[in-house]
Amino acid sequence: QVQLVESGGGLVQAGGSLRLSCAVSRSRFSINTMGWYRQAPGKQRDLVASITSGGSTNYADSVKGRFTISRDNAKNTVYLQMNSLKPEDTAVYYCNAIASLGTNYWGQGTQVTVSS
Repeated sequence: QVQLVESGGGLVQAGGSLRLSCAVSRSRFSINTMGWYRQAPGKQRDLVASITSGGSTNYADSVKGRFTISRDNAKNTVYLQMNSLKPEDTAVYYCNAIASLGTNYWGQGTQVTVSS
């Protein structure tokens, strides 16, 4: 059973920083794209950032210049460095991993709350 274990969420004041981590374990197949999504109350789950195994990145317009996604392929771990946080960044953040056969895996979610 593939597991995605997230860490690093919490409460921070506007302008502050947080770093999220997500480790993928028990995967029999290589992991291609990894990413972070977020879901605020009453809203849909949206892509925040993604990164391929080759290091190509993609960001939502709302986080460009503030968030940085990176990964350690050897550890099957993806990170999201979030700087200059805004109250509108408040959401549950979900880690996502797509295996080489196309299977989609999700983490349990971690709460990020930014106070004004």
